[in-house]
Amino acid sequence: MDTLTERTPRVVSAVKLLRAAERRKTGLFLAEGTNSVSEALHAGVVHELFFREDSAERNGAVLDLARTSGVRSHAITERAANGLSDTVTPPGIIAVCRTIDVALERALGAAPQLVAVPVEVSEPGNAGTVIRVADAVGADAVVLLGDAVDPHNGKCVRASAGSIFHLPIARERSVESGLDALRRAGVTILATAADGEVDLDDADDLLSGPTAWLFGNEAHGLSPAVAAAADHRVRIPIHGRAESLNLATAAAICLYSSARAQRRSSRN
Repeated sequence: MDTLTERTPRVVSAVKLLRAAERRKTGLFLAEGTNSVSEALHAGVVHELFFREDSAERNGAVLDLARTSGVRSHAITERAANGLSDTVTPPGIIAVCRTIDVALERALGAAPQLVAVPVEVSEPGNAGTVIRVADAVGADAVVLLGDAVDPHNGKCVRASAGSIFHLPIARERSVESGLDALRRAGVTILATAADGEVDLDDADDLLSGPTAWLFGNEAHGLSPAVAAAADHRVRIPIHGRAESLNLATAAAICLYSSARAQRRSSRN
């Protein structure tokens, strides 16, 4: 097997996928690291795989899975691996994957029970963490509304820890259209708000039904218009002296609260 260099056309083409415009043009993106590549292979979305020669032994199981899945794998030089990564210490294994976002109607399916809806979220690490949390609590989908980060961004993929391959993810530029689609899907739309009229500690009855949670931009939260468009505005009680919670932490608390309330309701 020939070792590919940073000048090999196949590698050059893959490096371009670090840019959002190239991802949109080709319908491909990069996933790096053992866990992400393994989950991408299990999801059946890997187009081809690159691995640094010195990482072959520790990634043996992943490379075996690629072979049995019929995915082409290429050994690459360290310089090529560095070029394919946007991290300080590249993990040495990278998959070229088909983009995974789906149409909004498909993501919501027939009767969703729990949907995470980041609105205008611009930080890819936060978006990836929300996707990971949504996967962990058993949510049906994640819907990115407005001018939101590309879920195929490398930092977002890494922060999701493989969860980006586990549940439907949709993007809708129009917040209004996205909210209309959620209403048609029959979910109660809840907005996180520091001054919300509903306290999360008292919201179990509300949370036990089909629910979509709106989470706002890291710096500005939800706009007043979007918060007003929700069915209810919910505040997370803060019992200590912290001024506020960051986006990922708030999403984890709210989504877990909904999942717990829904499980309790289904047992009764």
